[in-house]
Order: sequence, then C-alpha cells, then structure tokens
Amino acid sequence: MNSRFVPVADVEPGMLPNTPTAAIVTASYAPDFERCRLLCETIDRHVSGAAHHYILVEHRDVALFRQLQNNRRTIVDERDLLPRWLHAFDDPLSLFRRRIWLSLKTMPLRGWHVQQLRRIAIAARASEDVLIFCDSDVAFLRPFDCGAFRRNGKVRLFRRDGVLAGSGHEEHRIWSRNAGAALGIDEAVVSTHDYISTLIAWRRETVTAMCAEIEKIHGRNWVQVIGSARKFSECMIYGRYVDSVLGGAGHFHGSEEFCRVHWTGEALSDDEFRSFVAAMAPEQVAIGMQSFIGTDIGRIRRLIGLGA
Repeated sequence: MNSRFVPVADVEPGMLPNTPTAAIVTASYAPDFERCRLLCETIDRHVSGAAHHYILVEHRDVALFRQLQNNRRTIVDERDLLPRWLHAFDDPLSLFRRRIWLSLKTMPLRGWHVQQLRRIAIAARASEDVLIFCDSDVAFLRPFDCGAFRRNGKVRLFRRDGVLAGSGHEEHRIWSRNAGAALGIDEAVVSTHDYISTLIAWRRETVTAMCAEIEKIHGRNWVQVIGSARKFSECMIYGRYVDSVLGGAGHFHGSEEFCRVHWTGEALSDDEFRSFVAAMAPEQVAIGMQSFIGTDIGRIRRLIGLGA
C-alpha cells in the first residue's frame, strides 16, 4: 500500500481541525488519460490550497497513469481501496470493449459504478481532512483556492434544494431512494435535494463514519450494500447521510457550481467552445467537457492556451 496512506487521529466530530488540509481526488481510466494529463497541468497552474492529488485507477491502468505521479500526486491502485473479491473482466457482451466488475456479493458493476466506490474508499486511506472531487475531463481556467470549501470549521456541501420535486429527475429520485435504503433511512423520509455536481468537497472523517454506519445497519461490507443496487450515486449517499442522518453537522450548504460542464450533445466547434467559456459564471473556475461527447483534447488544449 502506498506510503502516503497513514493513520490520522480523528478530531472532534463535525468540526475541522484548526489548520485543515485538503486533497483533490480524481477517478479515471485509460481512455481518459490525456484528459487527465490536461487536468493535472491546469491544477498545477491554477489551483492552490491542496496538499495532494490522488488519481484512482484500475490495476491494469496504474503503469500508464504513473507518468503523472510526482511528490504531490499519487496514482492509487483500486486493489488498495476495494475488497479483493470484486474482480474486473473484459465484458464479452460488449465484444470485450468494456469492463465489468463481478463478485458473488454485488450486482455486476460497470466502470462508472466502481469509480464511485473508489471515491468513497479513498477516505479510509488518505490523510487529508477535506477531499475535493474533480473528474478527469475537467480543466481549470482560472485561479482557485480550495479554501472555498471551508467556512468556520465546516465543509461546503453542494446542494440544490427541492429540484427532485419537479419533473424530469426520475433517475436522480431513484438514486436518492437507494441512498436512503443504504443508510437505513425510513422510506417515508424522502429528500428532494440534489447533491450531484462536478468539483465538490466531502469531509474525510464524515465519509469513514458513513461507511461504518452502513456496515453497522446491514451487517455487511459497505461495498456489498451499495453495490447490491446498480442505480446509485455516491454524491446522493453522502449528501443524504450528512443531511438526513447527521442533521447537517460539520457542513454548510452551497448551490453555486464551480465548474461549467457540457453534459450532452455534440462536440463543440471552436466558436461554440469560446462562447461556452465566455458564459462561465463569476464563481466558475473550471470547465468540463464530458469525454463521451468526443471533443478533441488537442482542440481543448489549443483553445485554452496550452498548445496542441
């Protein structure tokens, strides 16, 4: 196991220490390597207030991503995070183009499921107080201090209030219900809040307490519990734990999104890309070009001034 993973004594529940530390966490995989390289370059150029950057990858991708490792950036093998009974295979049903994670203790899981599990699991291995999650298809364009996620000893929890009460959010409602089931929350206690965004923060101690609570309720490993349903969101689980179980302790809420994301549709032309960047809100410091849309990484580099 990586030597950076050291035991750290917990502080008073709900509050950060007087001088809290932060780490950026990115879950990635081989097809996103060049996007992740760009993320690393823009973090190094624009981001302050983070003691370390963890990149979480499948075992077979470790050697590739080690090119990005340095004294402030560690590549973490998922085998050091997740139970050994969860095994990755090439999926014959996709003509071996995709990966699938199988075990006798969970549903069959895809890469996006396992990336979420890695993000939860890193809390038990990292030493920093605040974990800041940033996808590998993000690039920082403006200076950003990670202290924006802290206030008066508390951590900023991204929350958009009441949006799940409206139409068009059925999948989010399923994720919220499944989060409640994992956390042992009465089915009658329904949340209408959305906790999902890019570039958000969690309190490390709260994540480890959440996992312990899940295991206490169900008498099983937390990976088994969460992985027993294929429709889940790590952000929903954490958000509902903080608000519905802890009553918001140790956190303050914020709905502003620090990253402007192009979620769906076609790849942007040069002019469309420039317009997208120009439309960034004052608080937004980064952009996200969802990798499955296919925006050329060389174009992104050129348009943000980092060369082809």
